[in-house]
Amino acid sequence: MFGLLIAKLKRISVPHIRIFRHYLHTPYLVMATVEALVLFGCAYLGFLSRNLELPPFYAYFWAAAVFAIAQVVTMVAMGVYESRVREGYTGMMLRTAVAMFLLGSMFVAILSYFIPNLAMGRGVLMFSIVEGFIIISVLRWGSSHLISEDTLKKTVLVLGTGQRALKIATRMRRRSDRRAFRLHGFARIDEGQDSITAKGGEVINLDCPLPQYCERHDIDEIVVAVDERRRNTGAGGGLPLEELLDCRLSGVEVCDIQAFVEREAGKLDVDLLHPSWMVFSDGFVAHSWRYATKRAFDILISLVALLVALPIMALATIAIWVDSGFKGPILYLQTRVGLNGKPFSVMKFRSMRTDAEQDGQAVWASKDDPRVTRVGAFMRKTRVDELPQLANVLRGDMSFVGPRPERPEFVEELDEAIIFYNHRHRVKPGITGWAQLCYPYGASVEDSKEKLQYDLYYLKNHSILLDMIILLQTVEVVLIGDGAR
Repeated sequence: MFGLLIAKLKRISVPHIRIFRHYLHTPYLVMATVEALVLFGCAYLGFLSRNLELPPFYAYFWAAAVFAIAQVVTMVAMGVYESRVREGYTGMMLRTAVAMFLLGSMFVAILSYFIPNLAMGRGVLMFSIVEGFIIISVLRWGSSHLISEDTLKKTVLVLGTGQRALKIATRMRRRSDRRAFRLHGFARIDEGQDSITAKGGEVINLDCPLPQYCERHDIDEIVVAVDERRRNTGAGGGLPLEELLDCRLSGVEVCDIQAFVEREAGKLDVDLLHPSWMVFSDGFVAHSWRYATKRAFDILISLVALLVALPIMALATIAIWVDSGFKGPILYLQTRVGLNGKPFSVMKFRSMRTDAEQDGQAVWASKDDPRVTRVGAFMRKTRVDELPQLANVLRGDMSFVGPRPERPEFVEELDEAIIFYNHRHRVKPGITGWAQLCYPYGASVEDSKEKLQYDLYYLKNHSILLDMIILLQTVEVVLIGDGAR
């Protein structure tokens, strides 16, 4: 009976929710919602602990709501609800502690300063945070030990064992890559190449028609990853369209491997990408309203960031000046490729020696690059060197969120080596972006190819929601300093 209930829950579960074409991992969305309600209650509990009485519910409502929202937002910024985080329970709680005790408390204190009606009092705030942290710790520990992570995952059968299926076998091997699905195996449907056995993939020889096999093994989704896409006419090879249609009409989801990679990995695999798929997909749409709201978003965020960053920029100016022996330029201007391939001058704090490129040849930055100064290494780690780019955003050369702008010399090389590379210039380059969050710093053609796949995902699905998610999670990158060079 219990097993039947679990099977029913799996059938109605939705591992992802798509909002504005961006996939949000449902368990983490539910977790954030539940924890927001817990924190809302903890605001009242903190008041009770500090004053030994409860406040009037309606009079205290907005203060409690702002406290809960601020804490959840800072946890989003620290990557607590990010499905690709692989640190486990301890790592998640460390991120939560930084978010709640440092960022969240600062956020609430600043809001209370400008809006006194939202003030909770220092004692009440501390009690609320401590009690909220303890309750959330217990809830997460209990859910991780009492509820199996695989319970509500989709069971996925990959159709194919060739080069397209190899993408899943090699790129989605880790448990963190399979947060929303359980891989049943790779079904062989013809006598074609077996590319996945060497990578640990389980090859399944179907002993019955595909619809019967799916019913027998409780398959929730079929990922079509066959190399031969022509219709199977009975002569061997090809796509069993009639059986796939029967599966879909029976309630089994069917999707293409490109859509599967997009949903699960947040990128578009350029090796699987075809111009026809891009033309007929539901993304890659340019709306004047979207660009107008994006420009307003850029101006607003840049002005606020500039106001907050002015003291930091002043200190950076002094540090560069002293470190360089009171000589040399403070700012560094460099030509980059912008919207539709138009070049512009990007502004950064100088983080390298003035003779970094004596011969005038563009050189990739490397790990522990000897050209980077002592102050420059710190600025690159904390992204302080990029603060002058706020002026580029205000001027309209860049957006706050978008693909990183590259140098013309590198663009020419990469455009020849990587298919679809030039399409990343169809949106304004940004200070931060989806690729910067999902992939570490790269200094090679292969790294650029990997980052392009995330840039294409952004190009296809960019929205104000995705921009806000990227902006929030950039806080984690700045605090941890991951991926800087």
